[in-house]
Amino acid sequence: MGVTQAVSETLEGKYKLKSLKLSTIAISSVVLVEVILGLLAGSLAVVSDGLHALFDALTTLMLFIVTRESLKPPDEEHMYGHEKFEPIGGLVGGIALIGVALLILYEAISKIVHNQAINTEMEYVGFVAIGFTFCIDFFRVGIFSRARASESSTMKAGLYHAVADLSSTVIALIGFGLATLGISVGDALASVVLSVILSFLSARLVWSSGMELSDRIPKEVADKVRKEILGISGVCKCEDLKIRKTGNKAFVRATLQVPDYLGLEEAHELTSEIEANIKKALGNADVTIHTEPYETEMPTEKLVEKLATEVDGVKEAHEINTAYTDGKLYITLHVYVDPKLSVEESHEITERIENRIRTRITNLENVAVHVEPFSSKKRRGSMVDKNEIAKVVYDMLENRQRTFHVKRIMTYVVGKKRYVNIDCCFTHEISVEEAHNIASLIEEQIRQHFLETMVTVHIEPS
Repeated sequence: MGVTQAVSETLEGKYKLKSLKLSTIAISSVVLVEVILGLLAGSLAVVSDGLHALFDALTTLMLFIVTRESLKPPDEEHMYGHEKFEPIGGLVGGIALIGVALLILYEAISKIVHNQAINTEMEYVGFVAIGFTFCIDFFRVGIFSRARASESSTMKAGLYHAVADLSSTVIALIGFGLATLGISVGDALASVVLSVILSFLSARLVWSSGMELSDRIPKEVADKVRKEILGISGVCKCEDLKIRKTGNKAFVRATLQVPDYLGLEEAHELTSEIEANIKKALGNADVTIHTEPYETEMPTEKLVEKLATEVDGVKEAHEINTAYTDGKLYITLHVYVDPKLSVEESHEITERIENRIRTRITNLENVAVHVEPFSSKKRRGSMVDKNEIAKVVYDMLENRQRTFHVKRIMTYVVGKKRYVNIDCCFTHEISVEEAHNIASLIEEQIRQHFLETMVTVHIEPS
């Protein structure tokens, strides 16, 4: 996480807590004013709005406590952090709002049935209460306005509460105004409309909070992540993609299959690019990418060998190397052909090899084929034993016994390559340059006799 992002999240958290704290204090004052003045005015609409405010005061207080918990850093018991407390708050707050909507509906039906009237002698008190509530409602809507662009469930719940309160106050004003004109049923009908709107908003909040708690991810989010992953050159396949959201933070885990020719550094660069792109697409995200070799019919070098040897005229392919850099693949290989072929004929063979490789391997920048004359005497180093290699070395000693002698020959096979390490002891009179020339000659002689052999001659004094 960058410093700028951390600072932004800290400021966002402080804003949430401040908004909820101020909202709790403000709505609590509405409860006292509307219930007391509503009773004096004999207005059920004003008292009902006060009871609505009481529910909101309790719910907002709960949201404040939940949000404070959600801002705590990860610990041993909550390794993903405490952000899940936010959708819990949204879920509880949404359910509370549904209860408020049903309460308003019940009160509206009761007013219609009993045809209740207000105290006309104290009607101005009701207007004072409603006016005060309007001021508080506009204040709360203002401090929650940032929730429009926020993914915070608690901030959305706070905004919905504030809007619902403002609507409820409008309904109370209409109902109280009609009641002062002698039309008491207008208050009840307006309350029914409010309860329906409030129920719809609350149901949406409960649904979204519940889906977040169940780790449901919108399909468009998953598609966006897959697009960012598979859009990077070098990624063959994306498996085991897992995404979860806690609050406004997303956790992304994925396993990628990449070509076997990618080295550790190249694979790291590729995953770093993917992580950066996902964070840019989702915003606040924690991304972990695991890479593994792509499951193909055979390794890349083995495939190159197969493709090359299938070309007419190629006796054998060896010393195959792959290099991946800057998003491009480079391949070099040596092939044996009939020594009697002309240069033009051997060139045609190399072109056919290159074309076959390009049709099977993607992301290929260059193929370099080195042609060598085939000798039936040559065999693979992995197919010979230590004695055959020792014979080649000792045959070279016939005219140089006084110059050096072989102390030890160690040989082993890794994969399909034979490794030969030779310790040679030279006389004190011989110079380093002469010793190096003899060692190089030994290495070259062995390589001429055996294919795919790595030879190292160690020089030391007698």
